[in-house]
Amino acid sequence: MSGEFLGTFKNSVNKSKWITIPAAFKKKYSTQAKQTVITTLGPDGDIAIYPLDNWNDKIAILKNGTDRDKQLLSNLRIFASSEQKIEQNGRIKIGSDLLEITNITDKVIIKGSGNYISVWSPENFEQFRQKKLEEHRKTFNSMDYQ
Repeated sequence: MSGEFLGTFKNSVNKSKWITIPAAFKKKYSTQAKQTVITTLGPDGDIAIYPLDNWNDKIAILKNGTDRDKQLLSNLRIFASSEQKIEQNGRIKIGSDLLEITNITDKVIIKGSGNYISVWSPENFEQFRQKKLEEHRKTFNSMDYQ
């Protein structure tokens, strides 16, 4: 299984709709993933990029899950692009439909999200981050970090 993706990077989308996966994330891909990814709609107005092994694990869990899990599986497949290899320099092509749905134009935030990589428009990411920050402050305090 590919490693856990952590960290946040800024990047751009070129005219041909390619983005570059940060080298720190490329290193986390397992040999089973073979540098192959699936892109699909993420949970929060982002694009989710799954290494092939993590995608297969997620699909297996959802297939055997609740009705809600099976509905998520269906939605992930609706928005999923075909498998693609990451180019040597780390580039992958993002489908126009996903870019449009997520309001991504020329700049992106690429964030590690555990078992997948999320790609955001800078505006959507900032809104998401502010919302999470407010929730965090309401829920946790310094004693939780001890």
